[in-house]
Amino acid sequence: MANVVRAALVQTEWTGDKESMIKKHADYARQAAEQGAQVMCFQEVFYSAYFCQVQENEHFDDAEPIPDGPTTQAMIDLAKETGMVLVLPMFEKEQDGFYYNTAAVIDADGTYLGKYRKTHIPHVKGFWEKFYFRPGNTGYPIFDTRVGRIGVYICYDRHFPEGWRALGLKGAKIVFNPSATSRGLSMYLWNLEQPAAAVANEYFIGAINRVGKEPYGDNDFYGSSYFVDPRGQLIGAAASDKEEELVIRDLDLDMVEEVRKTWAFYRDRRPDAYGDLVAP
Repeated sequence: MANVVRAALVQTEWTGDKESMIKKHADYARQAAEQGAQVMCFQEVFYSAYFCQVQENEHFDDAEPIPDGPTTQAMIDLAKETGMVLVLPMFEKEQDGFYYNTAAVIDADGTYLGKYRKTHIPHVKGFWEKFYFRPGNTGYPIFDTRVGRIGVYICYDRHFPEGWRALGLKGAKIVFNPSATSRGLSMYLWNLEQPAAAVANEYFIGAINRVGKEPYGDNDFYGSSYFVDPRGQLIGAAASDKEEELVIRDLDLDMVEEVRKTWAFYRDRRPDAYGDLVAP
């Protein structure tokens, strides 16, 4: 019997305030659950606009503790209600002066499993993230959920192959990459990097991007969220590049073992020869 997981992604536009963004995502989660979804990931800093296009202290007010903050607690209740595993990218405040771009992971019974903090933090025009976020210090955790072993990578992380590989070495079968990515050269990379990472690491990837224009800066987020399998093939079509969309796809996790037997990349790795990669 096939080991199939029904997984969901959602790409949404900014509503104008935090409360309505949380409600919108909860409504989409309920829709996904009604369609049989078992796991769902939201977009990067899902309850906020992508405020990193500017450097303004007022946006620190959006940060919350994880898991003790109100949004995580509300999503714990939502996971219990829907019976879904939830991956929740948020702006985390650990303590005064310690802020992270983080994803919390909640199991289908509402158990808080832990968090991943974005490791690679960009700081270029339109993406002034070092103003807000410290580099992540969680390493690359794997979360044992009701649907299997999942990992999280966040947006700019996807340009760095080392984390993708670390998640595969730890046994990830599905990796979610919530993002805030705008039109231009990155759209070409969006359609290239994550399928390539799925092939190189032999697991499923769920790629989520925001959609629409937001009040800070002039970035136009192009959506185009998708699932890709361990062979690098999209599962169904990518989402719209202009409209909100709920993406639900069936992932046959048995494909991971099948592909790893065909392409024995993990067997043929040579970590003894890779010392130069981590030399100072």
